[in-house]
Amino acid sequence: MSARSQSTQIAWRDDVLPGFSRSSLGPATLVRFDSRPESPRGVVLMVHGYNDYFFQDHVARALVAAGYVFYALDARRAGRSLAPEDVPHFMADVAEQGEDIAAAADAVAALEPGLPLALHTHSTGSLTALIRLHDHGTGPVDALVLDAPYLGSVPSWRLKVGGATLPVLARRRPLAVVSRGPSWYATHQLEANGGRWNFDPRWKRPEGLPARAAWLHAVVRAQARVARGLELELPILVARAAEGGPDSPDNPLLDAQDTVVDLEAIARIGPRLGANVEELVVPDGVHDLTLSDDAPRAFYLDHLVEWLGRVLHEAGETDG
Repeated sequence: MSARSQSTQIAWRDDVLPGFSRSSLGPATLVRFDSRPESPRGVVLMVHGYNDYFFQDHVARALVAAGYVFYALDARRAGRSLAPEDVPHFMADVAEQGEDIAAAADAVAALEPGLPLALHTHSTGSLTALIRLHDHGTGPVDALVLDAPYLGSVPSWRLKVGGATLPVLARRRPLAVVSRGPSWYATHQLEANGGRWNFDPRWKRPEGLPARAAWLHAVVRAQARVARGLELELPILVARAAEGGPDSPDNPLLDAQDTVVDLEAIARIGPRLGANVEELVVPDGVHDLTLSDDAPRAFYLDHLVEWLGRVLHEAGETDG
C-alpha cells in the first residue's frame, strides 16, 4: 500500500493533546503518543471515521500499557488537518483518504523498523482502509482492526435523492447536500452535554456534518465493492456493537447501541473480507466501541489487546 511517491519529512511538534506530538504528513496529520513501552511488542496506527478525529487518548494509554507503540492519523480535511478553505471530510473517491492511510502506515513502519504493525480503523476509515489494502496490497500492515466498519447505513438514514439520481448529482454538483441533521450520538457523548468524552466540537460536530453528493457516491461505490468480498491476506478483527437503534434523543439506549451503521451488513459482509477473519460482538457497545460505557469499553479493549497479542506475535515470527 506504498505511498512513498509523497515524500514527507517528519517534524514533530506539540499536539493539542498533552503528552502527544504531531507532524504534517502531506495533506494529513500523523499523531504519536510520546509515552512508549520499554520493549515494544508492536505498533498500532489508529484511523478515525466521518465527522471525527483522534482524541481517544485512553486508547493510546491502554495500548502502550499492553506493550504497543501508538500512532494515529487525522486524514485530509479532518480534525487537525482541516484548513479554513476545506469542506470537512469531503472526498470524491475513497482513494483520497486511502493515500493518507498508506502514507501514515509507511511513515510509522519507517519510524518503528522491525515492529509488526496493526491498523485500527473506525467506520468510514475502515471502509477506506479495506479498499486501499485490496487495491494496493497490505504493505507494512500486518493486521487490520475494523471498529464498526461503515458497510451499510442504518435504515433511518434518509436521503434527498434516489439511488439512480446520485451518480448524476455527484458528477454535476459534487458538493450538493443530500442529507443533513444533528448527530445525537455525538451530542450525547460530549462532556459539555453531560457525556463522558471531552472532544473539540469543531472537529466532531454534535450538530452533524452534511453528507454531500460526491462523498456519498464514493462511499456507496466502495460499499458495493466490499460487499462482493475482498479476500485480503492478513488477520482481520471485525468488531461491532451487539444492538443497533435510532439516532434519536428519544432513544433510551443511545449509550448502549450503535445508532450509525447497519450491524446486519457488518455481520453479513465481515466473513467475506478475507480467509482469516474473527468477529467480536460487544454487548452495550456504541458506534465507536472505544467510546462505550466503562464495562463494554473494557470488554472491547481487553479483547483487542488479546487479539493483537496473538496475531502480531505470529506476524513477528513470520518476519523473523
